[in-house]
Amino acid sequence: MTSFLMPAAGVLSLVVIGTAALAQTRNIGWDELSGPTTPIENPFETLSNAQMDRLAQLLRLDMLATEDGDTEAATQAKVMRGEFTAEGIDADFLFAERLRIMAQLQAESTASNPEIIGESIRLPGYLLPLEMEGEKAVEFLLVPTVGACIHTPPPPANQIVRVSYPDGFPAEGFYTPIWITGALEEELVRQSLFMVDGDTEVDVTYQMKAETVELYEY
Repeated sequence: MTSFLMPAAGVLSLVVIGTAALAQTRNIGWDELSGPTTPIENPFETLSNAQMDRLAQLLRLDMLATEDGDTEAATQAKVMRGEFTAEGIDADFLFAERLRIMAQLQAESTASNPEIIGESIRLPGYLLPLEMEGEKAVEFLLVPTVGACIHTPPPPANQIVRVSYPDGFPAEGFYTPIWITGALEEELVRQSLFMVDGDTEVDVTYQMKAETVELYEY
């Protein structure tokens, strides 16, 4: 899989660094689109694989007991909680921490980088058409990897740019490698993608009204 984030992407990454910037326009890489992050305190790192498996089992039992009213599951869950307590493990605390970590990761996946909002930037990526006029894409997503959003799960919202380009860019299928130039704006939106095998939705943090769209030359 080709990715602008991975060392294997070699050529593209080097060009991002080595190409002379246009006047007042800065070449950036995808890592610069990520917002601020906070180190995660992971209370699970001291647990064994067996203990993690048992926690997952307890979580399933809790769901059966609360959502389906399964009394047998509730009884089994009570026994397992007692076993964890005997081992010095607070299962309910860990479940609360799980939700906290998930919420933090979700927030960070949509957070923008305030240092690039409103700045004129030039970014390489792959074109995923949204709206066509003839054979030209006038609205599209820019994604960092081939296959993103269709063949593989979508990247985080702050690793996708929704681009408007009224002049249109010739799109020969999906994932044409391109450069986009323009000012990045922040607006978290949910974008619908209409595919042959079904529709899907992706969250997008960045928007751009592109000044230029150029074919990426390898």
